[in-house]
Amino acid sequence: MINLDAYQDLLAPINQFLQCSTPNEWVEEAKKPENLQTILLDHLLCELKAGQSAMFLIRKYAVDKDSSHALLDWFKPYEDFAYRKIGSLETLKGKSNISKGIMAKSDSPYSQDLIDKMVLLIKEELHHFYQVLEIMESRGVEYKNIPASRYAKTLISHMKTHEPETLIDKLIIGAYIEARSCERFAKLAPHMDEDIAKFYVSLLRSEARHYQDYLVLAEQIAGKDISERIAYFGRIEAELISTPDEDFKFHSGIPA
Repeated sequence: MINLDAYQDLLAPINQFLQCSTPNEWVEEAKKPENLQTILLDHLLCELKAGQSAMFLIRKYAVDKDSSHALLDWFKPYEDFAYRKIGSLETLKGKSNISKGIMAKSDSPYSQDLIDKMVLLIKEELHHFYQVLEIMESRGVEYKNIPASRYAKTLISHMKTHEPETLIDKLIIGAYIEARSCERFAKLAPHMDEDIAKFYVSLLRSEARHYQDYLVLAEQIAGKDISERIAYFGRIEAELISTPDEDFKFHSGIPA
């Protein structure tokens, strides 16, 4: 069984940030062999959506026109695979790196730091997409597009609609999604087969860093205390995790 003792210092701030732990009922459901396909498929699509969210964010707020096109080109093979069933594990190999530098537009009020953090996050999410797909193929799990859970869309529905508050809310939501993902990988790892368990543990450091990056960026861009807003989304997130949910997914609530 995987030993997570070495990761307690990494997990402690995440567990403190989240307003509730993943319920045992979800873990019990998630570890059932018959639910592995759903977990893997949803995880795969979550990696793509995490990358897309970061990409949309910097395309909207920060990068110049050439960089915007480069970002779209970067995602095309992944989106072709996920949404149009074009391509394969082989055609996606080595595609997680971007060859062109992504630069800020001249009138952007947001720093190159925002871009650099998001580009690194995208690289890692796309690499994780490939790794999940490798695991799926090794286990004979056929790819199919499945609908997203209520989790992210409910959080997004609570965003403010004026800037810069919209951007700040997006970053706070990103922090919660990454933190919850990290917490759930840690919860699930001890119950999974060795190769999946090792993979989940290997994700902990990047997910924890992504959560921190989102939170730091939100605080920097706000330039003021946003603890109340962070707590607000924390309450919504905790309710989604701790209430009954008929749609079992990686970020779902208590299985109904």
